[in-house]
Amino acid sequence: MSDWTALIQQAREARRRAYAPYSRFAVGAALQDAQGRVWLGCNVESASYGLTLCAERVAVFSALAGGTNQFRRLVVVSPSGGWPCGACRQVLAELAPGLRIAALDPDADGVQKVLTIEELLPQAFYLDESSPDEG
Repeated sequence: MSDWTALIQQAREARRRAYAPYSRFAVGAALQDAQGRVWLGCNVESASYGLTLCAERVAVFSALAGGTNQFRRLVVVSPSGGWPCGACRQVLAELAPGLRIAALDPDADGVQKVLTIEELLPQAFYLDESSPDEG
């Protein structure tokens, strides 16, 4: 397993910027693109809960807005060390095929487990009923 230390630190920093006044569940994400650049995301809550955005999607959308669309790795840091939610898994499956993901709590020493997005969401929905790899 390659070194994830820098991504972990950046995800922790992004978590400190989370806006989570309702849930108090701060999440940070650090997404590395194919060129090695890192895009950060934190969860941003709204009083209208359905408008809340998860850290993972903020990172992906920031990267897309910044002009990149190929991704290597994602670190998610949350109080429970939980993996991305279903909505984030769907977005990641569509926009980041092959992405390797590590999820950890803020006090973890390092990555214990890495999964691909395909392992997290083995039967993702695609509008044309084919995965990006199937054309």
